[in-house]
Formats: sequence, C-alpha cells, structure tokens
Amino acid sequence: MHPAINIAVKAARRAGQIINRASNDLDSLKVASKQPNDFVTEVDKAAEAAIIETLVDAYPAYGILAEESGVSPAKSGDSEYQWIIDPLDGTTNFIHGLPQYAISIALARGNVLEHAVVFDPNRNELFTASKGGGAFLNDRRIRVSKRIRLGEALIGTGFPYREFDKIDLYLSIFKELAQKTAGQRRPGAASLDLAYVACGRYDGFWEFGLAPWDMAAGALLISEAGGLVSDLRGEANYLETGNIVAGTPKVFLPLLKLIEEKLPESVRG
Repeated sequence: MHPAINIAVKAARRAGQIINRASNDLDSLKVASKQPNDFVTEVDKAAEAAIIETLVDAYPAYGILAEESGVSPAKSGDSEYQWIIDPLDGTTNFIHGLPQYAISIALARGNVLEHAVVFDPNRNELFTASKGGGAFLNDRRIRVSKRIRLGEALIGTGFPYREFDKIDLYLSIFKELAQKTAGQRRPGAASLDLAYVACGRYDGFWEFGLAPWDMAAGALLISEAGGLVSDLRGEANYLETGNIVAGTPKVFLPLLKLIEEKLPESVRG
C-alpha cells in the first residue's frame, strides 16, 4: 500500500479503538447537539484528535479538513494536499447502540481525491483505495456489482435530518424509486453506504446535503471499484454541492436520469 494509506489506516484503527471502548458504556456518554438532529459526543472529538495527531506526525505539511475541528492549515508552509476526515460517521447510530458507523479518511491533492480509507470498527472491515490502484476490502480487491437494470438494483440513500426545505422533493424521488428498484436502504452512515456500493452490496446511492467528509473516501472507493460518481448534473462537483449520485455503470445512468427529471433548476448541482 502507499505510505499515505498506511498512515491513514493507522489513524483509523486508533480511532476505532477509542470508539469501541466507548461503545461498551454508552450510558455515561456526554452528548451535545450542534443543531437539531445533529449530535456530537466526546468520542467524536477524541477520535478526531487521535486521527489528526497520527496524520500530522507523519505529514506535517498537509492541511486538514475535519468534521469537528474544521479547516487546519499545514504546520509548515502551504500545501496542495489536504486530509478530509470524519472521525465517526453515524454518530446518531452510535449513541443509540446501533452498530452502523464508520471512520472516513481521504487525502486530496487540490480537487483530486488520491487516497481513501473507510473503517467499520464493528465488523473490522477496512476499505482502502488509491487513485489508479484499485479498491480493497481487508486487502481483497473489490468491484461494483454487475447489476445492469435499475429495476433489479438495491439502492442506498439518506433521509434529510438537518434541513427539511427539500423533504417533499426528496420523498417524491424516494417514492418513484421505491416503485422502480428492488428496494432502498437508509442505515445512516453515508461513508459506509458508499463503501457498500464499491464492494457490490448496493448497486447505487443518492443523497442531498452531505458534507465533504461524508463523501470523499467513499467516492474514491467507488471510482476505483469501477463505478461512477457525480453530482446531480452528472458532473464531478459533489464535494462542493453536497449532492451525490453513484452506482454501477449500468445502474448509475438511469438512477441519475430519474433524479434529474424530478429536480427544479434551483436544486440541481
């Protein structure tokens, strides 16, 4: 593996140890609300601190974009490289004892995603990818599914939980997809949902209003596993817009088309 992947894996496993220890005593967990339905715990912060410490020790010249601490410039000079970190994707699941959450770490060079790690500490599943080097689950090469028809596809998604101004639009798309796919799932951790597309457990995924740390690592996993990823216009601006559609090459296009046809111009992007 690339040295950057090795360091990101080390960071993710450190965070996983913190999360696993805390999961054994959820009743004593301190939980705060950043905004309605958006929670942060002392575990999120401790896991993020461990990740950042590990990454910065190895790569002090790289910047940081992390969910809890925001943007941190490189310690020495300006760098075109930036780590994109979600220390605990699926916090609401975690605080309820629902074992569906993950650590997500990506490394971008400018606007190009170069390396990715998504670690599920519950199942000890480690997803990794490097640009041009393929995608892996626990060192085994993974590919998107061979599903070719939307009607046979299992699709992942995420319901709006912070901002509800587009909920009617979302439900209208959800309703149509419910009738035109094999089913939809909403477990509540986008990084894992995207990793599941990469390894063929899902055939597609769509969601609005995500943050870069929710998508970055999972998007590279899908691309390196032979899938397609875009924003709602079919372009590569999903990290900026927060809107993402992904899938196998054959499922992606009809999924994107169905969503596009439902969108008012003000929402596209």
